[in-house]
Amino acid sequence: MCRNITTLRGLEPPATAEEIEAAARQYVRKVSGVQSVSDATRDAFEAAVAEVAAVTTRLLAELPARRQPPTTVPPLRRPEVRARIAARNR
Repeated sequence: MCRNITTLRGLEPPATAEEIEAAARQYVRKVSGVQSVSDATRDAFEAAVAEVAAVTTRLLAELPARRQPPTTVPPLRRPEVRARIAARNR
């Protein structure tokens, strides 16, 4: 369903809170159909992101270690994505 969400379990170093939140945000965007948060959707959207991130954090902590690392690198670990984010935040 969410092809843009990469596997976070088994990353070395482990997934960061920022990576988990980014995955949660992508998931909530997909299932809600909300691409741009407005005043009307902000509270519900942000609450959902926080809940999904918390559940994901617990899930990753409780699952056993993977035998092999994931085959894809999360976006926030890709230099081109980090550069794009940095340029946008200037």
